[in-house]
Amino acid sequence: MPSSRSGGQLPFLDHLAADSARFREVLATAPAGDRVPTCPDWDADDLLWHLGEVQWFWGEIAERGLTDPAELDAMNADRPDRPVDRAGLLEYYDRSSERLHRVLSGLPPETPLWMWADDKSAGYIQRRQAHEALIHRLDAELTVGDRSPIDCRLAADGVDEALRVMRGYEPEPGLTHEATGPAVTIATVDAMHAWTVTPVRITGTDEDGDEIDVQRFLVSDGPDADAAAEICGSAADLDCWLWNRPVEGDITRDGDAAALAAVDAVLGGSID
Repeated sequence: MPSSRSGGQLPFLDHLAADSARFREVLATAPAGDRVPTCPDWDADDLLWHLGEVQWFWGEIAERGLTDPAELDAMNADRPDRPVDRAGLLEYYDRSSERLHRVLSGLPPETPLWMWADDKSAGYIQRRQAHEALIHRLDAELTVGDRSPIDCRLAADGVDEALRVMRGYEPEPGLTHEATGPAVTIATVDAMHAWTVTPVRITGTDEDGDEIDVQRFLVSDGPDADAAAEICGSAADLDCWLWNRPVEGDITRDGDAAALAAVDAVLGGSID
């Protein structure tokens, strides 16, 4: 299982099960037409369908043991149609969620599986799906107005994933990067971990021949005494902030305004 940057190993499968169950509990009785405030194009049924589809997709990859992206088209041809009512959506979600957890539980974390990220393993799919369930559990709770606490260590790992995997960059052939701002430290006040990010603009041609022009972070562990600014908050609030979800406490932003703006510019771009 991947190690958490917040320290030690995390029980991602336990978190996946707990947050998936809480997601279902909240939406089972939510009015179908209730809008999801964090995903305004969706109502409660759309949110239920979305996570059911996500968990079907990764459960199918894990069950089939797919490693070749060329196999995805055939797999997607077997994708079920959306059920027409809440009962059907709940049944589909239950099947998808149960299978995802069961199949991942039976695979060694190092098992090779197709993944869009660099870490193409069952262990990373466990990690990614734990965070997927967490964020959508929060979406469900915000839809009905019944928010519950977020596990501190899971949230700190979510910050790490958001910075390194979703928004991070490591130099690779064909691409160059240029800093768009100075280093900024992002620190948790409760999880004893910090990261230093340097916003960069990446340009060039990737290995698939695509032209790239995006903004990302170079990321390192720990604070930097020379950082131009610092962003601090609880792990849960930082995780929510990075995923554009409402925070419960305060996130403090101190230091050079231009440096903070450069961080915001990276976060304002879409996630591929």
